[in-house]
Amino acid sequence: MTVIVLLVATLAFRLLGVLGVGRFGTWRVSAAHGLAVMLVMTAGAHFVPAGVTFMPNYADMLAMVPPFVPFPGFMVYLSGVLELAGAAGLVLGRTRKAAGICLALLFLALLPANVHVAEAGLVVSSPLWQRIPEQALYIAIALWAALPFTARSEAAPVERVSA
Repeated sequence: MTVIVLLVATLAFRLLGVLGVGRFGTWRVSAAHGLAVMLVMTAGAHFVPAGVTFMPNYADMLAMVPPFVPFPGFMVYLSGVLELAGAAGLVLGRTRKAAGICLALLFLALLPANVHVAEAGLVVSSPLWQRIPEQALYIAIALWAALPFTARSEAAPVERVSA
């Protein structure tokens, strides 16, 4: 579901760019905003009460925390806050680079939780064989958003000088 949200949001932002909204004039910025939308959705689960069953909730997130992680309840809330902060950072041009790098590190730090879910046989969300490639995709997009704009289409035009 999260990959679908990411793809649909990215395509919607890029369509806005094609329709003339300058902010979404590149795939990179559109993908950064798409990842931000996905992060707002996923971060919400960290704060949903356990009684809510139509979506992942705090109890589900808590069950994903590996036993070696100290203060699991705090870590669930902290990761949710960091996802929200990363989403905000991605949509602001000045902070996009730092946000992308920090989110890539966060996604790496969260990978043991996905492995723990698979090893413990917990049925919380998608299976591990699906979650690891998803994490790789999120890391790639976060780092892509963090890169400086150097593509020809994103840089200032180059003047040709004839000799």
